[in-house]
Amino acid sequence: MRLHVVSDVHGNSRDLARAGEGADALVCLGDLVLFLDYADHARGIFPALFGADNARRLIDLRTARRFDEARALGRRLWGELDAAGEPRESVIETAVRGQYAELFAALPTPTYATFGNVDIPRLWPEYARGGTTVLDGQRVEIGGRVFGFVGGGLPSPMRTPYEIGYEEYAAKIEAVGEVDVLCTHIPPDVPELCYDTVARRFERGSAALLDAIRRTRPRYSLFGHVHQPLARRMRIGATECVNVGHFRATGRPYVLEW
Repeated sequence: MRLHVVSDVHGNSRDLARAGEGADALVCLGDLVLFLDYADHARGIFPALFGADNARRLIDLRTARRFDEARALGRRLWGELDAAGEPRESVIETAVRGQYAELFAALPTPTYATFGNVDIPRLWPEYARGGTTVLDGQRVEIGGRVFGFVGGGLPSPMRTPYEIGYEEYAAKIEAVGEVDVLCTHIPPDVPELCYDTVARRFERGSAALLDAIRRTRPRYSLFGHVHQPLARRMRIGATECVNVGHFRATGRPYVLEW
């Protein structure tokens, strides 16, 4: 059995269309939407609305951890858009729908997918085709092994669309229970797995996920979210913890075989 695993697609539909080649199935760990590209300030929903210069200013403020100033810049820009008669919610949803139409059409059959923190879960049922199984706090058997999926992120200064409370996230981890492969968007709360060496900050990891790994001892814990991690993999007890990579940048899936 051969699985290809991707995360943090962020609009890379071209490589996503080839990501399943040679595999029995594709697993997608979320963040399909591209809102802001830290490597290319001209790409994404934000610069399409406000220009690359404003995108660069926002990225610089976030990288410097000046989050209050970053939010103030965002409020000013969105306020100007609202004043022009273009409500931000409808503008963002229109842009996200355009990306989802292209990205879900690129997913191979079969695909097993969960949400990232920048995704909008309520829109997924409109675009997920028959060959795509969406799971969140649920289990599925693939090739004789049990996979558990938990999507979304935890509260952060970024205030991305699908951030949920700690108790709700822990309840989803608990609902999955003992599995062979635990698939999440965010990593377990281990500093080496959570620190982004380019953004120069710790991303939010889950203590509940770390506890579940120690208790239930899955063969693998697979995740994304941290684009340039200090450590891409680490063994915690019997579990191999693997950041499957920033697919937008690499265009290459992680390969899992048994």
